[in-house]
Amino acid sequence: MKKILSFMDWGIFALRLYHYILLLSQALAASGFSNRTLFNVIWLSIALIIPLLFWFPGRRMNKVWFCLLELLLGGSYYVYSVIHPDLTSKADYLLPSLTMGYLLTKRSLWIVPVVASIPFSYQSSLRLSWEQTLSIGTDNLLFCFIGMWASFVAHAYDQKNKLVIEVEQQNKLLTHYTAEIEKMTLLEERNRMSKELHDTLGHSFISLILSLDASIALMDSKPAEAKDRLIRVRTLAEGNLDEMRNIVHEMGEEEESSLIRQIESLADRFREHTGVALTLSLPETERSIHFEVRQAVLRVIQESFTNALKHGKASQLHLELRFSESNLQLSVRNNGQPIDKLNYGFGLTTMTHRVERLGGSLHLSSGEGTPAITEVRCEIPLKGVIPHEEN
Repeated sequence: MKKILSFMDWGIFALRLYHYILLLSQALAASGFSNRTLFNVIWLSIALIIPLLFWFPGRRMNKVWFCLLELLLGGSYYVYSVIHPDLTSKADYLLPSLTMGYLLTKRSLWIVPVVASIPFSYQSSLRLSWEQTLSIGTDNLLFCFIGMWASFVAHAYDQKNKLVIEVEQQNKLLTHYTAEIEKMTLLEERNRMSKELHDTLGHSFISLILSLDASIALMDSKPAEAKDRLIRVRTLAEGNLDEMRNIVHEMGEEEESSLIRQIESLADRFREHTGVALTLSLPETERSIHFEVRQAVLRVIQESFTNALKHGKASQLHLELRFSESNLQLSVRNNGQPIDKLNYGFGLTTMTHRVERLGGSLHLSSGEGTPAITEVRCEIPLKGVIPHEEN
């Protein structure tokens, strides 16, 4: 199915080639070699070769000029051979009509009535009846329509195949996108909950400890026993506080993880789900950055990957991450289709606002070239960070 157009092109090409080889063999098989025989062979050779300069399967696709030259050279020889009854190289004009029907375009629709009217050019010379002439013209027209039908079927199969490939690609992209959304949403929720626990339960435990300290100091009756009980309560409260801190630490574990490792993990999952060639250029050292900055960078990368595959049909992507003294710089380039008109959709607009809230900037550029490159550039300032070696 994938090569149906190529298969049909070569099939039509072979039928037309058979038509002219048959005529050439008939001309060469004529008894006695004469100037007329040589003239016919040259005419047929020209009618075979010249149109192929404008249409040849997989190479040249100027269909209008091909049909025009086919009519002028092949059609004129057909009429010439019919008018001369002693000519041995005779054949109908069905296969050329089929070829022109197959290559028909909106600019060459005029070929249809011309093909049907060819028999009328020699009707008077052969004194054919209207019924005979109309029958020959109808045969030519029928084969022209058969060629049009073959072209329609081939293009329909080709479009179906392209749609199937695009749907498969979109499904892979959707799977990857859903997985990334789920993971990043979970990270954001865990980060929010860990901060909430720290701000609420943590302060509650501290208040409890301070209250118990005050009670210990103010106890008058049975001071020894009360003090012993309160000390145990205080010890229990301290244990609860330590346990809460451990829970918060576990829930916020992702907040302290490496951005480089997260990018590598995202890239691995993207390759696995889409099969697209993706290369990374990452620094050996990394800066400790805030959770919000890391999430913004990951969102930009995810949106860039998604757009490159969905809209640009890219087959190769390259991601580069750099840390300067004061900035984080991200670049995602792809070889997809160039963007005629830069249009920031919902995804890119959201990412731009997210980056700008952090004091950064996001830019999208696309231009013609060999190959054409589309690039998303992101720059976010880093404040109060300390370089550290990646573990």
